[in-house]
Amino acid sequence: MMKISIIGAGYVGLVTGVCLAELGHRVQCVDVDAAKVALINAGQAPMHEEGLPELLARFDRSEFSATTDLEQAVRDSELTFIAVGTPAVDGMIDLTYVRRAAEQVGVALREKTGYHTVVVKSTVIPGTTDGVVRAALEQGSMRTVGETIGLGMNPEFLTEGQAMADFRAPDRLVIGGVDDRSRHAIAQVYESFTDVPRFLTNCKTAEMIKYASNSVLATLISFSNEMGRLCTAVGDVDIADVMRGVHAAAYFSVASSDGSVRKAPITSFLEAGCGFGGSCLPKDVTALVAQGRALGVEMPLLGSVLGINRSQPAELLTILRRHKPDLEKLPVTVLGLAFKPGTDDLRESPAFLIVRELLSAGAAVTVFDPVAKPVGHAGLRGVTLAESLEDALRTALVVIHVTKWPEFEKLGTLLHKMGLDPLVLDGRRNLMPADFEHYEGVGRRMVS
Repeated sequence: MMKISIIGAGYVGLVTGVCLAELGHRVQCVDVDAAKVALINAGQAPMHEEGLPELLARFDRSEFSATTDLEQAVRDSELTFIAVGTPAVDGMIDLTYVRRAAEQVGVALREKTGYHTVVVKSTVIPGTTDGVVRAALEQGSMRTVGETIGLGMNPEFLTEGQAMADFRAPDRLVIGGVDDRSRHAIAQVYESFTDVPRFLTNCKTAEMIKYASNSVLATLISFSNEMGRLCTAVGDVDIADVMRGVHAAAYFSVASSDGSVRKAPITSFLEAGCGFGGSCLPKDVTALVAQGRALGVEMPLLGSVLGINRSQPAELLTILRRHKPDLEKLPVTVLGLAFKPGTDDLRESPAFLIVRELLSAGAAVTVFDPVAKPVGHAGLRGVTLAESLEDALRTALVVIHVTKWPEFEKLGTLLHKMGLDPLVLDGRRNLMPADFEHYEGVGRRMVS
Protein backbone atom coordinates (compact mmCIF):
# COMPACT_ATOMS: atom_id res chain seq x y z
CA MET A 1 0.00 0.00 0.00
CA MET A 2 1.32 3.45 -0.92
CA LYS A 3 0.27 6.96 0.05
CA ILE A 4 -0.46 8.82 -3.18
CA SER A 5 -1.44 12.40 -4.00
CA ILE A 6 -2.87 13.38 -7.38
CA ILE A 7 -2.81 16.97 -8.58
CA GLY A 8 -5.97 17.46 -10.64
CA ALA A 9 -9.39 15.86 -10.17
CA GLY A 10 -10.60 15.85 -13.76
CA TYR A 11 -11.34 12.76 -15.84
CA VAL A 12 -7.81 11.37 -15.59
CA GLY A 13 -6.98 12.42 -12.04
CA LEU A 14 -10.25 11.34 -10.44
CA VAL A 15 -10.58 8.02 -12.28
CA THR A 16 -6.94 7.23 -11.54
CA GLY A 17 -7.43 8.17 -7.90
CA VAL A 18 -10.49 6.04 -7.16
CA CYS A 19 -9.09 3.08 -9.07
CA LEU A 20 -5.79 3.27 -7.17
CA ALA A 21 -7.78 3.40 -3.93
CA GLU A 22 -9.62 0.30 -5.09
CA LEU A 23 -6.22 -1.40 -5.37
CA GLY A 24 -5.58 -0.61 -1.70
CA HIS A 25 -3.56 2.61 -1.93
CA ARG A 26 -4.43 5.63 0.20
CA VAL A 27 -5.17 8.42 -2.23
CA GLN A 28 -5.88 12.13 -2.02
CA CYS A 29 -6.86 14.17 -5.09
CA VAL A 30 -6.07 17.88 -5.15
CA ASP A 31 -8.13 20.42 -7.07
CA VAL A 32 -8.47 24.21 -7.00
CA ASP A 33 -12.25 23.96 -7.39
CA ALA A 34 -13.63 23.84 -3.84
CA ALA A 35 -17.13 22.95 -5.06
CA LYS A 36 -15.78 19.95 -6.96
CA VAL A 37 -13.77 18.86 -3.92
CA ALA A 38 -16.88 19.04 -1.72
CA LEU A 39 -18.85 17.01 -4.25
CA ILE A 40 -16.18 14.30 -4.40
CA ASN A 41 -15.93 14.11 -0.61
CA ALA A 42 -19.70 13.67 -0.50
CA GLY A 43 -19.27 10.60 -2.70
CA GLN A 44 -20.68 12.24 -5.82
CA ALA A 45 -19.05 12.27 -9.26
CA PRO A 46 -18.56 15.72 -10.84
CA MET A 47 -18.70 14.24 -14.34
CA HIS A 48 -20.49 11.40 -16.12
CA GLU A 49 -18.40 8.24 -16.20
CA GLU A 50 -19.83 4.74 -15.94
CA GLY A 51 -19.09 3.11 -12.58
CA LEU A 52 -17.50 6.22 -11.05
CA PRO A 53 -20.33 7.24 -8.68
CA GLU A 54 -20.64 3.70 -7.31
CA LEU A 55 -16.91 3.42 -6.62
CA LEU A 56 -16.70 6.89 -5.08
CA ALA A 57 -19.47 5.99 -2.64
CA ARG A 58 -17.53 2.95 -1.38
CA PHE A 59 -14.63 4.75 0.29
CA ASP A 60 -14.31 6.47 3.62
CA ARG A 61 -12.14 9.57 3.89
CA SER A 62 -9.12 7.63 5.14
CA GLU A 63 -9.00 5.60 1.90
CA PHE A 64 -9.82 8.24 -0.67
CA SER A 65 -10.56 11.95 -0.41
CA ALA A 66 -10.17 15.26 -2.17
CA THR A 67 -8.69 18.53 -0.94
CA THR A 68 -7.70 22.01 -2.04
CA ASP A 69 -4.56 21.88 0.13
CA LEU A 70 -1.84 20.81 -2.29
CA GLU A 71 1.09 21.23 0.06
CA GLN A 72 -0.41 19.08 2.82
CA ALA A 73 -1.47 16.38 0.35
CA VAL A 74 2.04 16.18 -1.09
CA ARG A 75 3.69 16.11 2.33
CA ASP A 76 1.36 13.32 3.46
CA SER A 77 2.19 11.14 0.45
CA GLU A 78 5.21 9.34 -0.94
CA LEU A 79 4.32 9.65 -4.63
CA THR A 80 2.56 12.46 -6.49
CA PHE A 81 0.88 12.27 -9.89
CA ILE A 82 0.44 15.46 -11.90
CA ALA A 83 -2.80 15.09 -13.86
CA VAL A 84 -3.74 18.63 -14.87
CA GLY A 85 -4.98 19.87 -18.23
CA THR A 86 -2.75 20.53 -21.24
CA PRO A 87 -4.97 22.48 -23.66
CA ALA A 88 -3.94 23.59 -27.13
CA VAL A 89 -3.65 27.36 -27.51
CA ASP A 90 -2.95 28.91 -30.90
CA GLY A 91 -1.99 25.52 -32.27
CA MET A 92 0.53 24.73 -29.52
CA ILE A 93 0.36 22.89 -26.21
CA ASP A 94 -0.14 25.11 -23.18
CA LEU A 95 1.98 23.85 -20.27
CA THR A 96 0.88 26.56 -17.85
CA TYR A 97 -1.00 24.19 -15.52
CA VAL A 98 1.72 21.52 -15.62
CA ARG A 99 4.45 24.04 -14.83
CA ARG A 100 2.43 25.59 -12.02
CA ALA A 101 1.62 22.19 -10.50
CA ALA A 102 5.28 21.15 -10.64
CA GLU A 103 6.35 24.41 -8.97
CA GLN A 104 3.79 23.97 -6.19
CA VAL A 105 4.76 20.33 -5.65
CA GLY A 106 8.38 21.45 -5.45
CA VAL A 107 7.58 24.04 -2.78
CA ALA A 108 5.68 21.39 -0.80
CA LEU A 109 8.73 19.13 -0.95
CA ARG A 110 11.11 21.84 0.25
CA GLU A 111 10.53 21.04 3.92
CA LYS A 112 9.81 17.35 3.50
CA THR A 113 12.44 14.79 4.40
CA GLY A 114 12.91 11.47 2.66
CA TYR A 115 12.54 10.35 -0.94
CA HIS A 116 9.48 11.42 -2.95
CA THR A 117 8.53 10.51 -6.52
CA VAL A 118 6.76 12.92 -8.85
CA VAL A 119 5.02 11.41 -11.88
CA VAL A 120 3.58 13.28 -14.85
CA LYS A 121 0.25 11.75 -15.87
CA SER A 122 -0.83 14.65 -18.07
CA THR A 123 -0.27 14.25 -21.79
CA VAL A 124 2.76 16.40 -22.59
CA ILE A 125 5.01 16.68 -25.64
CA PRO A 126 8.30 14.76 -25.56
CA GLY A 127 10.89 16.56 -23.47
CA THR A 128 8.45 18.23 -21.08
CA THR A 129 9.10 16.01 -18.05
CA ASP A 130 12.89 16.24 -18.41
CA GLY A 131 12.71 19.95 -19.14
CA VAL A 132 9.83 22.08 -17.84
CA VAL A 133 8.75 19.77 -15.02
CA ARG A 134 12.23 19.00 -13.75
CA ALA A 135 13.25 22.67 -13.74
CA ALA A 136 10.08 23.71 -11.89
CA LEU A 137 10.47 20.94 -9.33
CA GLU A 138 14.09 21.74 -8.61
CA GLN A 139 13.44 25.47 -8.39
CA GLY A 140 10.50 25.01 -6.04
CA SER A 141 12.10 22.38 -3.81
CA MET A 142 15.70 23.68 -3.90
CA ARG A 143 16.64 20.02 -4.29
CA THR A 144 18.05 17.97 -7.14
CA VAL A 145 15.98 15.45 -9.07
CA GLY A 146 17.66 12.06 -8.90
CA GLU A 147 18.89 12.48 -5.33
CA THR A 148 15.91 12.75 -2.95
CA ILE A 149 13.32 13.40 -5.66
CA GLY A 150 12.32 10.81 -8.24
CA LEU A 151 10.76 11.91 -11.51
CA GLY A 152 8.86 9.95 -14.12
CA MET A 153 6.24 9.96 -16.83
CA ASN A 154 3.37 7.46 -16.79
CA PRO A 155 0.86 8.17 -19.59
CA GLU A 156 -2.77 7.17 -19.26
CA PHE A 157 -4.71 5.17 -21.85
CA LEU A 158 -8.22 5.78 -20.56
CA THR A 159 -11.17 6.11 -22.93
CA GLU A 160 -13.94 8.39 -21.70
CA GLY A 161 -17.08 6.35 -21.16
CA GLN A 162 -15.11 3.22 -20.29
CA ALA A 163 -12.27 4.71 -18.27
CA MET A 164 -12.90 2.57 -15.19
CA ALA A 165 -12.77 -0.64 -17.20
CA ASP A 166 -9.64 0.58 -19.02
CA PHE A 167 -7.86 1.22 -15.73
CA ARG A 168 -8.87 -2.09 -14.18
CA ALA A 169 -7.80 -4.11 -17.23
CA PRO A 170 -4.97 -2.16 -18.89
CA ASP A 171 -3.49 -3.41 -22.16
CA ARG A 172 -0.04 -2.00 -21.23
CA LEU A 173 1.81 -0.01 -18.61
CA VAL A 174 4.25 2.58 -19.87
CA ILE A 175 6.63 3.74 -17.16
CA GLY A 176 9.22 6.38 -17.98
CA GLY A 177 11.72 7.67 -15.46
CA VAL A 178 14.90 9.70 -15.10
CA ASP A 179 16.54 6.72 -13.37
CA ASP A 180 15.89 3.16 -12.21
CA ARG A 181 14.78 4.26 -8.74
CA SER A 182 12.06 6.48 -10.22
CA ARG A 183 10.83 3.71 -12.52
CA HIS A 184 10.81 1.22 -9.65
CA ALA A 185 8.72 3.56 -7.47
CA ILE A 186 6.14 4.00 -10.23
CA ALA A 187 6.09 0.26 -10.94
CA GLN A 188 5.20 -0.37 -7.29
CA VAL A 189 1.92 1.51 -7.80
CA TYR A 190 0.87 -1.15 -10.28
CA GLU A 191 2.40 -4.24 -8.66
CA SER A 192 -0.98 -6.02 -8.58
CA PHE A 193 -1.13 -5.98 -12.42
CA THR A 194 1.11 -8.99 -12.78
CA ASP A 195 0.16 -10.09 -16.30
CA VAL A 196 0.18 -6.69 -18.04
CA PRO A 197 3.00 -5.88 -20.49
CA ARG A 198 5.31 -3.22 -19.05
CA PHE A 199 7.47 -0.82 -21.01
CA LEU A 200 10.21 0.74 -18.89
CA THR A 201 11.68 3.71 -20.74
CA ASN A 202 13.08 7.17 -20.37
CA CYS A 203 10.58 10.02 -20.00
CA LYS A 204 10.75 11.23 -23.61
CA THR A 205 9.93 7.78 -24.96
CA ALA A 206 6.97 7.43 -22.59
CA GLU A 207 5.67 10.81 -23.73
CA MET A 208 6.08 9.88 -27.39
CA ILE A 209 4.30 6.52 -26.96
CA LYS A 210 1.23 8.41 -25.75
CA TYR A 211 1.27 10.86 -28.65
CA ALA A 212 1.93 8.18 -31.24
CA SER A 213 -0.93 6.09 -29.84
CA ASN A 214 -3.43 8.93 -30.12
CA SER A 215 -2.14 10.05 -33.51
CA VAL A 216 -2.60 6.66 -35.13
CA LEU A 217 -6.22 6.53 -33.95
CA ALA A 218 -6.90 9.99 -35.33
CA THR A 219 -5.25 8.99 -38.60
CA LEU A 220 -7.50 5.95 -38.98
CA ILE A 221 -10.61 8.10 -38.46
CA SER A 222 -9.56 10.72 -41.00
CA PHE A 223 -8.55 8.01 -43.48
CA SER A 224 -12.03 6.49 -43.18
CA ASN A 225 -13.66 9.87 -43.69
CA GLU A 226 -11.56 10.61 -46.76
CA MET A 227 -12.59 7.26 -48.23
CA GLY A 228 -16.19 8.14 -47.39
CA ARG A 229 -15.95 11.37 -49.35
CA LEU A 230 -14.71 9.44 -52.38
CA CYS A 231 -17.55 6.92 -52.05
CA THR A 232 -20.02 9.80 -52.04
CA ALA A 233 -18.47 11.32 -55.16
CA VAL A 234 -18.43 7.99 -57.03
CA GLY A 235 -22.07 7.21 -56.15
CA ASP A 236 -23.73 3.87 -55.46
CA VAL A 237 -20.87 2.96 -53.12
CA ASP A 238 -21.54 2.94 -49.40
CA ILE A 239 -18.51 3.48 -47.12
CA ALA A 240 -20.20 1.28 -44.48
CA ASP A 241 -20.16 -1.66 -46.91
CA VAL A 242 -16.59 -0.88 -47.92
CA MET A 243 -15.39 -0.82 -44.32
CA ARG A 244 -17.17 -4.05 -43.49
CA GLY A 245 -15.11 -5.64 -46.25
CA VAL A 246 -11.93 -4.03 -44.92
CA HIS A 247 -12.67 -5.15 -41.35
CA ALA A 248 -12.93 -8.76 -42.51
CA ALA A 249 -9.21 -8.87 -43.31
CA ALA A 250 -7.08 -11.03 -41.06
CA TYR A 251 -5.14 -7.90 -40.10
CA PHE A 252 -8.25 -6.57 -38.35
CA SER A 253 -9.59 -9.84 -36.93
CA VAL A 254 -9.08 -11.58 -33.61
CA ALA A 255 -9.49 -15.33 -33.08
CA SER A 256 -11.38 -16.25 -29.91
CA SER A 257 -10.65 -19.29 -27.75
CA ASP A 258 -13.75 -21.04 -29.10
CA GLY A 259 -12.45 -20.78 -32.66
CA SER A 260 -14.73 -17.93 -33.74
CA VAL A 261 -13.34 -14.81 -35.37
CA ARG A 262 -14.39 -11.29 -34.41
CA LYS A 263 -13.43 -7.80 -35.41
CA ALA A 264 -10.48 -6.28 -33.57
CA PRO A 265 -11.30 -3.24 -31.41
CA ILE A 266 -9.20 -1.03 -33.69
CA THR A 267 -11.90 -1.31 -36.37
CA SER A 268 -14.08 1.10 -34.38
CA PHE A 269 -11.71 3.81 -35.63
CA LEU A 270 -11.99 2.58 -39.22
CA GLU A 271 -15.49 3.91 -39.73
CA ALA A 272 -16.68 7.07 -41.45
CA GLY A 273 -18.49 9.67 -39.40
CA CYS A 274 -18.69 13.38 -38.74
CA GLY A 275 -15.23 13.71 -37.19
CA PHE A 276 -13.40 13.12 -33.91
CA GLY A 277 -13.54 15.41 -30.92
CA GLY A 278 -12.91 15.27 -27.20
CA SER A 279 -10.11 16.40 -24.95
CA CYS A 280 -7.37 14.21 -26.45
CA LEU A 281 -7.15 13.54 -30.16
CA PRO A 282 -7.59 17.08 -31.57
CA LYS A 283 -5.22 18.81 -29.15
CA ASP A 284 -2.65 16.01 -29.04
CA VAL A 285 -2.25 15.75 -32.81
CA THR A 286 -2.15 19.56 -32.99
CA ALA A 287 0.58 19.68 -30.33
CA LEU A 288 2.67 17.02 -32.06
CA VAL A 289 2.49 18.84 -35.41
CA ALA A 290 3.50 22.06 -33.66
CA GLN A 291 6.47 20.38 -31.98
CA GLY A 292 7.59 18.93 -35.30
CA ARG A 293 7.40 22.35 -36.91
CA ALA A 294 9.40 23.91 -34.06
CA LEU A 295 12.10 21.28 -34.58
CA GLY A 296 12.16 21.76 -38.34
CA VAL A 297 10.27 18.55 -39.08
CA GLU A 298 7.24 18.99 -41.29
CA MET A 299 4.43 16.52 -40.56
CA PRO A 300 2.17 16.60 -43.63
CA LEU A 301 0.35 13.37 -42.77
CA LEU A 302 -0.81 14.53 -39.35
CA GLY A 303 -1.50 17.99 -40.74
CA SER A 304 -3.86 16.40 -43.25
CA VAL A 305 -5.48 14.33 -40.49
CA LEU A 306 -6.38 17.57 -38.70
CA GLY A 307 -7.54 19.27 -41.88
CA ILE A 308 -9.86 16.43 -42.84
CA ASN A 309 -11.29 16.35 -39.34
CA ARG A 310 -11.94 20.09 -39.22
CA SER A 311 -13.94 19.95 -42.45
CA GLN A 312 -15.76 16.65 -41.85
CA PRO A 313 -18.81 18.01 -39.96
CA ALA A 314 -19.56 20.17 -43.01
CA GLU A 315 -20.18 16.97 -45.00
CA LEU A 316 -23.53 16.65 -43.24
CA LEU A 317 -24.44 20.20 -44.22
CA THR A 318 -23.49 19.43 -47.83
CA ILE A 319 -25.82 16.43 -47.80
CA LEU A 320 -28.56 18.50 -46.21
CA ARG A 321 -28.35 21.22 -48.85
CA ARG A 322 -28.73 18.65 -51.63
CA HIS A 323 -32.17 17.93 -50.21
CA LYS A 324 -33.03 21.30 -48.65
CA PRO A 325 -31.26 24.17 -50.46
CA ASP A 326 -33.02 26.79 -48.34
CA LEU A 327 -32.50 26.26 -44.59
CA GLU A 328 -34.25 29.46 -43.50
CA LYS A 329 -36.61 28.59 -40.59
CA LEU A 330 -36.24 24.88 -41.38
CA PRO A 331 -36.89 22.84 -38.18
CA VAL A 332 -33.74 20.73 -37.66
CA THR A 333 -33.04 18.46 -34.71
CA VAL A 334 -29.47 17.53 -33.81
CA LEU A 335 -29.15 14.31 -31.81
CA GLY A 336 -26.13 14.33 -29.54
CA LEU A 337 -23.90 17.02 -28.04
CA ALA A 338 -21.22 14.98 -26.24
CA PHE A 339 -18.26 14.19 -28.47
CA LYS A 340 -18.90 10.46 -27.93
CA PRO A 341 -21.35 8.24 -26.04
CA GLY A 342 -20.71 7.37 -22.40
CA THR A 343 -19.59 10.86 -21.41
CA ASP A 344 -20.93 14.38 -20.95
CA ASP A 345 -17.70 15.88 -22.33
CA LEU A 346 -18.48 18.56 -24.93
CA ARG A 347 -14.91 19.51 -25.82
CA GLU A 348 -14.27 19.70 -29.58
CA SER A 349 -17.59 17.98 -30.28
CA PRO A 350 -18.53 18.19 -33.97
CA ALA A 351 -22.11 18.89 -32.87
CA PHE A 352 -21.25 22.51 -32.11
CA LEU A 353 -19.79 23.11 -35.56
CA ILE A 354 -22.94 21.66 -37.12
CA VAL A 355 -25.21 23.74 -34.87
CA ARG A 356 -23.27 26.90 -35.68
CA GLU A 357 -23.57 26.35 -39.43
CA LEU A 358 -27.29 25.60 -39.13
CA LEU A 359 -27.91 28.75 -37.12
CA SER A 360 -25.94 30.91 -39.55
CA ALA A 361 -28.11 29.53 -42.36
CA GLY A 362 -31.26 30.51 -40.47
CA ALA A 363 -32.46 27.05 -39.42
CA ALA A 364 -34.63 26.56 -36.33
CA VAL A 365 -32.41 24.23 -34.31
CA THR A 366 -33.36 21.82 -31.53
CA VAL A 367 -30.77 19.62 -29.81
CA PHE A 368 -31.04 16.62 -27.50
CA ASP A 369 -28.44 14.60 -25.62
CA PRO A 370 -29.46 11.98 -23.04
CA VAL A 371 -26.61 12.91 -20.68
CA ALA A 372 -25.01 16.24 -21.65
CA LYS A 373 -27.36 19.07 -20.58
CA PRO A 374 -25.31 22.26 -21.02
CA VAL A 375 -27.95 24.84 -20.11
CA GLY A 376 -26.62 28.31 -20.88
CA HIS A 377 -23.75 27.08 -23.07
CA ALA A 378 -22.52 29.93 -25.30
CA GLY A 379 -22.52 27.67 -28.36
CA LEU A 380 -26.23 26.96 -27.96
CA ARG A 381 -27.64 30.48 -27.93
CA GLY A 382 -30.79 30.55 -30.03
CA VAL A 383 -31.12 26.75 -29.80
CA THR A 384 -33.91 24.79 -28.14
CA LEU A 385 -32.54 22.24 -25.67
CA ALA A 386 -35.10 19.42 -25.62
CA GLU A 387 -35.88 17.48 -22.44
CA SER A 388 -36.57 14.19 -24.21
CA LEU A 389 -35.98 12.46 -27.51
CA GLU A 390 -39.69 12.59 -28.29
CA ASP A 391 -39.81 16.34 -27.67
CA ALA A 392 -36.77 16.84 -29.88
CA LEU A 393 -38.38 14.97 -32.79
CA ARG A 394 -41.91 16.33 -32.60
CA THR A 395 -41.55 19.24 -35.04
CA ALA A 396 -38.41 18.20 -36.94
CA LEU A 397 -38.35 18.10 -40.74
CA VAL A 398 -34.67 17.08 -40.60
CA VAL A 399 -32.89 14.96 -37.98
CA ILE A 400 -29.08 14.94 -37.84
CA HIS A 401 -27.55 12.07 -35.88
CA VAL A 402 -24.22 13.16 -34.38
CA THR A 403 -23.43 11.11 -31.24
CA LYS A 404 -23.63 7.33 -31.19
CA TRP A 405 -25.77 7.02 -28.06
CA PRO A 406 -27.55 3.63 -27.77
CA GLU A 407 -30.81 5.52 -27.22
CA PHE A 408 -30.73 6.69 -30.83
CA GLU A 409 -30.51 3.20 -32.36
CA LYS A 410 -34.31 2.86 -32.13
CA LEU A 411 -34.86 6.16 -33.90
CA GLY A 412 -36.66 4.53 -36.83
CA THR A 413 -39.11 2.70 -34.58
CA LEU A 414 -39.82 5.83 -32.56
CA LEU A 415 -40.41 8.01 -35.63
CA HIS A 416 -42.79 5.40 -37.03
CA LYS A 417 -44.66 5.23 -33.72
CA MET A 418 -44.97 9.02 -33.65
CA GLY A 419 -46.15 9.13 -37.27
CA LEU A 420 -43.22 11.29 -38.36
CA ASP A 421 -41.20 11.13 -41.56
CA PRO A 422 -38.30 13.60 -41.45
CA LEU A 423 -35.14 13.44 -43.52
CA VAL A 424 -32.60 11.55 -41.37
CA LEU A 425 -28.92 12.37 -41.84
CA ASP A 426 -26.72 9.76 -40.21
CA GLY A 427 -23.41 11.24 -39.09
CA ARG A 428 -22.25 8.05 -37.37
CA ARG A 429 -23.48 5.39 -39.80
CA ASN A 430 -24.87 3.06 -37.16
CA LEU A 431 -28.53 3.53 -38.13
CA MET A 432 -30.23 1.14 -40.55
CA PRO A 433 -31.19 2.93 -43.82
CA ALA A 434 -34.15 0.58 -44.28
CA ASP A 435 -35.72 1.95 -41.08
CA PHE A 436 -36.41 5.31 -42.71
CA GLU A 437 -38.30 6.60 -45.72
CA HIS A 438 -35.80 9.39 -46.26
CA TYR A 439 -32.26 8.53 -45.17
CA GLU A 440 -28.80 9.83 -46.03
CA GLY A 441 -25.46 9.18 -44.37
CA VAL A 442 -21.87 10.30 -44.67
CA GLY A 443 -19.99 8.27 -47.25
CA ARG A 444 -23.15 7.21 -49.08
CA ARG A 445 -24.99 8.58 -52.14
CA MET A 446 -27.35 6.30 -53.95
CA VAL A 447 -27.91 7.56 -57.52
CA SER A 448 -29.51 4.59 -59.31
